[in-house]
Amino acid sequence: MLFNLSKVAGLALVIDAASAAAITVSASKDAGSTSSDIFPPKSTSVNSKQFPGEDVVGFPGPTPTGEEAAAAQTAPLYPYNTGPAKSFPLVAPQPKGSSAFDGNFDITKYWGNLSPWYSVSSADYGLPDASPLIPEGCTINQMLLLYRHGARYPTSGAAPSTFSAKVANATKVGFSVTGELSFLADWTYKLGAELLTPFGRSQNFQLGVEYRQLYGELLNNFTAQGALPVFRTESQDRMVKTAENFAAGFFGVPEYLNQVNIEILVENSTVNNSGAPYDVCPNSNIASRGSIGSTVAALFAQNAFNATLARLNSEAYAIAVLQLCSYETDALGYSAFCPLFTKQDFENYEYYYDLSFYYNNGPGGPVSAAQGKGYLEEWIARFNHTVPPANSALNETFDNSSTYFPLNQSIYADATHEVVVLDVLTAFNLTALFDGPALNYTLGNEGLNTFVASKLVPFATHFTTQIMTCPARNQTKQIRFIVNDAVVPVSNSHAGCPVDPDGLCGFDTMVGVLSKRAAEIDYNYDCFANYTAKPGVNYNGRAPRS
Repeated sequence: MLFNLSKVAGLALVIDAASAAAITVSASKDAGSTSSDIFPPKSTSVNSKQFPGEDVVGFPGPTPTGEEAAAAQTAPLYPYNTGPAKSFPLVAPQPKGSSAFDGNFDITKYWGNLSPWYSVSSADYGLPDASPLIPEGCTINQMLLLYRHGARYPTSGAAPSTFSAKVANATKVGFSVTGELSFLADWTYKLGAELLTPFGRSQNFQLGVEYRQLYGELLNNFTAQGALPVFRTESQDRMVKTAENFAAGFFGVPEYLNQVNIEILVENSTVNNSGAPYDVCPNSNIASRGSIGSTVAALFAQNAFNATLARLNSEAYAIAVLQLCSYETDALGYSAFCPLFTKQDFENYEYYYDLSFYYNNGPGGPVSAAQGKGYLEEWIARFNHTVPPANSALNETFDNSSTYFPLNQSIYADATHEVVVLDVLTAFNLTALFDGPALNYTLGNEGLNTFVASKLVPFATHFTTQIMTCPARNQTKQIRFIVNDAVVPVSNSHAGCPVDPDGLCGFDTMVGVLSKRAAEIDYNYDCFANYTAKPGVNYNGRAPRS
């Protein structure tokens, strides 16, 4: 058997960076003086009985280990942190066929949900002057964070392990490789399953560090209350470690052990959980309903990668080998598979994920809003200071308790999976993120929609809500949404929200609009009814009725 990868021409990508205008600020009388805050509050401690650890809760999911990374031994380049800080210490080569005239093409931004998170520009969604920093004249009061785990090994039984089995089987009859594929001669599969990679652990830790620097002052509210925060996650091993690494970055090591209560909700098909709603939404995994994106993406791949991997028999191998590029880089620091592919290959690879997520968990999916409804109603409840209604996948037992579902925190941090983050963005009706016609799966990427999977569902993606006081505004209390550093405009999607260069909307207006949105989402119908969805339609995340 001879493996052969054909060449496919690519297109250059040019990114223009906008420069910020300099602002002159007069120093206050306190400039240069010493000041400090006090946290944690006195006479507080973590209650391990009320908030049991992973060993007590159980249900960790699969935890096979993988081979340790050895980039210093095997990678052709040393991972200097000269590129995007969020990708350090990974090494990502230029695509096959690139020249000095092509510019710097960052392949890691074309891996869909396997991309390391990177800052997205607010200009991508129509707010060129918006910044995640608090606008002038406003004061931050509260912050809510929904974030994904960092880079992980493939899920159990995923395409990369299937490909490795095919290679192993080929050795029984013998095969040869040549040129750029010669590494396959002694290539072994070094990836485990499900667990966070070292880089993945660092992503959540760094996210915690960043958010402590951005919002640390809000801890003073806990000191005033004499209370500790409650941060939530799920029982899968990578989810527990995600919350712990975020907390370690936010509070420090070992301080996080006694400065935050980490609540672990069981992730299992028999238990409700807003962080894993697909387990209790049967239509989520039906091909003609919640999984139409998987079918559509596979159809696209059949044509998109024929020329590239003509000798590998089916599109499954094309995706598997591209995934090995992503997963090996994320886990081992470098992958010899990456230089095999052109820019066009990586662009098609991204669009494969765009289709999958747009139609599975975005506006093109019929169960997306229903699956995001649990978190949406919890979000509303935290502002209304009421127990959320039990008409979605949220866990009423925990949400009906002020111990496990506190309503007075200045900082909330909930860990989940990328599909849930996208379900939530759809439930929140943030249409600026999906602006344009439904994605075309027959002609390929027409570039007519703002939806890009690597911008919305990468490893360690995060969705932030900022609540602030702005005395000069018509409604003093204001709110806005930020996704991976991009401020999201809401004036076209949320009635009563004005066009605002900072993406702000009155708090009462927004809570009212989203309360109406939550009431309109029919969880029982979307997750349990018998209907047929089809690609090429923007369902706004809700099931068709005819």
